[in-house]
Amino acid sequence: MQPEIIQLPEKKLVGISRSMSFLDYQVGELWQSFMPRRSEIENTVAPDLFHVQVNPLHYYFSPEVVFEKWAALEVSAFTSIPEGMQKLIIPGGRYAVFTYRGDGSDAANFFQSIFTDFLPKANLQWENRPQFEVLGEKYKKSSPDSEELIFIPIQDSNYSMDTIL
Repeated sequence: MQPEIIQLPEKKLVGISRSMSFLDYQVGELWQSFMPRRSEIENTVAPDLFHVQVNPLHYYFSPEVVFEKWAALEVSAFTSIPEGMQKLIIPGGRYAVFTYRGDGSDAANFFQSIFTDFLPKANLQWENRPQFEVLGEKYKKSSPDSEELIFIPIQDSNYSMDTIL
């Protein structure tokens, strides 16, 4: 697990959001409502899909804590928002970017290892900003050959890859 640490510029997204928890995970329904309507979004930057999680202010991981999930596309401007969709701004900042490969069956373990193993060993602190996955051209739903990028917001700190190698 070797992420790239980047300074991400602000991102403008348009999409559909839904409140849920890990106990009441409705991500399938979210994407089913978004995918047939994605062509309605104007000023798209690329066809890459954004799967975003926006946590409440004092978020802590617990299966029953409610957060917002988004299915969205990046846009260059908010000139027209389709009815039933919303805009979301992901503030710029530092992110650890991980590449996830696989059919998704071990995604929960992958995320857990980021938060419980990689971040502590690298002396990095998670920051409560939107975290997201970018499902680009290499993404193939439920395929073992699928690939996506996972963006985890981190605080400025004394990061060093030497601490984890």
